[in-house]
Amino acid sequence: MQESIQTRSSTQRTPIEPADAHVLVVEDNVPNFVLIARMLAFMGIQRCEWKTSGWQVAQFADTLLRVDLILLDIRLPYEDGYQALQKLRANAKLRNTLVIAVTAEASDDQMRRARAAGFDGFIGKPLNPDRFPDQIRRILAGESVWEWRSE
Repeated sequence: MQESIQTRSSTQRTPIEPADAHVLVVEDNVPNFVLIARMLAFMGIQRCEWKTSGWQVAQFADTLLRVDLILLDIRLPYEDGYQALQKLRANAKLRNTLVIAVTAEASDDQMRRARAAGFDGFIGKPLNPDRFPDQIRRILAGESVWEWRSE
């Protein structure tokens, strides 16, 4: 399912080339992170940081020189993706950073909940290696991506 919506902010974002993108992946499952990191590298994204839980994600992201995109799992230990998103949005440096929900709890209801919570997009798991790079390119180009089915 693909659905186009307005982004959280009505301001136009400057497109980011994958080679210039700084990405933070918040994912507690090592094989999932490895898959995401490999797909990002395949796209030419060279700057990828990893955090394994939502706990103190805003503090960690705040220490990074730059963060253009955060791929945030919903089901995380200590603080889930929704709690982490609230803290990211409360941080002055990170409040306008693109944050995409990436979750195995993919459904219309979860996508609606993510939109209402203030996520900038939604990608359901299992990730489709044939589609994921295009989804990330579209997000970096400023397009809103709300897709939960992997077909």
